[in-house]
Amino acid sequence: MEQIFLNVLNVVLPVLICAGIGYVLAITRAPFDNTVVGGIVSRVGYPTLIISHLSTTNIAVSTFVDVMAAAALAIAGFGILGLVALRAMQLPVRAFLTPLMHGNVGNIGLPITLLALGDAGMAYTMAFVVVVLISIFTVGMWIPAGAFSAKKLVTSPIIYAVAISLGLMATGYSLPAPVAKSFDILGGLSIPLMLLTLGHTLAGLRVQSLGRSVVLTMLHLGMAVLIASVLVWTFGFTGAERGAVILCCLMPSSVATYLFVDQHMPEYGPDVAGFILVSTLVTILVLPLALSYWI
Repeated sequence: MEQIFLNVLNVVLPVLICAGIGYVLAITRAPFDNTVVGGIVSRVGYPTLIISHLSTTNIAVSTFVDVMAAAALAIAGFGILGLVALRAMQLPVRAFLTPLMHGNVGNIGLPITLLALGDAGMAYTMAFVVVVLISIFTVGMWIPAGAFSAKKLVTSPIIYAVAISLGLMATGYSLPAPVAKSFDILGGLSIPLMLLTLGHTLAGLRVQSLGRSVVLTMLHLGMAVLIASVLVWTFGFTGAERGAVILCCLMPSSVATYLFVDQHMPEYGPDVAGFILVSTLVTILVLPLALSYWI
């Protein structure tokens, strides 16, 4: 038991320390532009990380695609269950559905699975991350805005990075050495920048309705356990892909979704911020249990 605890601590603590540094940067008002850093990560960091990691990791393309399908089903599951729950609770769907549907698989999921499951686990998590990111910047924006736009979808660098990666994985080809090394360097920026941004953003969130935030967090956690269990059983996942899917489902609400809600429905911004903050704190407590007894 002591060894399990130490192993879990070694996985969770580095994530907390990095996010904590971002938090300190925020409260000390050190120069840090979330918009600029977020743009670098989404337009440069994520695409290069996906290509550099997937093109050199020995995983089955079919399983990778299965995890992408599982991610799409997970988002749909969170969406359907969340819609029913929000209607029952008489909460505005446009404000709360997007945060319920999309987990923080990038900022927390990638570093956690890398530390807990190694390169293979991180590769499968990337399959989940890709689908969630595409959903966040399409459906996740359309729901609060109440409008549809295909421009964000076709201009997303992540889609093209996935296409290139799948092509390399399927054919066995590799990138030219200078390009591969450049992508390694640029992709390596992603995880530390994501964790710093997470901590910095959380420092600015304020809980307006603690009771509602706790209820939504428990609802999200319950849906996560149910959806992860169904997906693992349905697809027959084992090993690293099983752990990656479970961890991704357990991730707290994505910080990015708050920005869209605050932009289009600012009156509910503090409520969504409280939900994201509480769900992140609860996930930090849940992860050691999941890593020890489920994964």
